[in-house]
Amino acid sequence: MFKWFGLVNFAPFTKVTDFAQHLKDGHLKGSRCKKCGATSFPPRADCEVCMSGDFEFFEMSGKGTVHTYTKIVAAPTGFEGVSPYIVGVVDLEEGGRALAWFGETIQEEEIEIGMEIQMVPQIFEELEDIKVYYSLEKPGTTWAVTDSAR
Repeated sequence: MFKWFGLVNFAPFTKVTDFAQHLKDGHLKGSRCKKCGATSFPPRADCEVCMSGDFEFFEMSGKGTVHTYTKIVAAPTGFEGVSPYIVGVVDLEEGGRALAWFGETIQEEEIEIGMEIQMVPQIFEELEDIKVYYSLEKPGTTWAVTDSAR
């Protein structure tokens, strides 16, 4: 399942594999520790607070605020064709942080630390390598999985 994110993990098995399937099915999920209640995004197989491995997935809104951001001009290998681009780290409303590209609904001059955003999963079945990533959009931006993505 994690092959949808590109080459990011060589592990043959992880307890959070269902995270990718949830995204593909149109659901943004975090993990919640059943022992202490701590939440995490991206989902964690083991709680960073109490180290319990007993967790459950829960639906996330994708709402958050910009923690920091940067403009990438000298892109790493494989991303030269899309530079320059802007990425941000966001603090999510339900807990956790995410790194994502700023999307089409937010112009560069509008970006500021502390601004509210909507994290939107993007799914591209037609791409060979990276099929799932997130974009940071204006609050209220919605997303849905199309039949072609399933």
